[in-house]
Amino acid sequence: MTATAYLAGPDVFLPNAVEHAARKVEICRRFGLQGLPPLNQDIETAAKALDVWQSIYEKDIAMMERCDIIIANLTPFGGASADAGTLIEVGWFLGRGKPIFGYSNVSESFEQRMRRQLGDGCANLGIEGFHLPDNLMIVGAVSSGGCPIFVPRDGEARGIDALDVFEACAAAAAHVVADQKER
Repeated sequence: MTATAYLAGPDVFLPNAVEHAARKVEICRRFGLQGLPPLNQDIETAAKALDVWQSIYEKDIAMMERCDIIIANLTPFGGASADAGTLIEVGWFLGRGKPIFGYSNVSESFEQRMRRQLGDGCANLGIEGFHLPDNLMIVGAVSSGGCPIFVPRDGEARGIDALDVFEACAAAAAHVVADQKER
């Protein structure tokens, strides 16, 4: 049985979101996973009786319920941390005990990003000094899937749409899922 992966992240906001999602689905397929990206190109038809936002929410929840794992793009979006909607989706999987896998196309630590955003005065704010790729709660949730948050090995930041770190994360997710099936 093929594991189904919910492909969370701000990628849905890319101008070429459909094509980008197709590339991610193909990468998942190569590793024996079925990737499901939460695209909203068909939402106008689905949103007859509901507001569009509510229709998107309900569609995404239904899609998450069909998935075995989540692979989340945690690249900072709109600030120093990951996309807020993606984090809700990660929490949804955490609450159901489903494996969580995540990656970021930025290797700079959360602390470094916060200090750059808030300046020198942030020392008094108790910014995490753990040198983690994101907030410790996000790192803890992803670690529950058995892997760390994947970041670029070469330390070079990539755009939100880069796929090499996603590919490494998907390969690891497939490996962990296969190991769990053998037990």
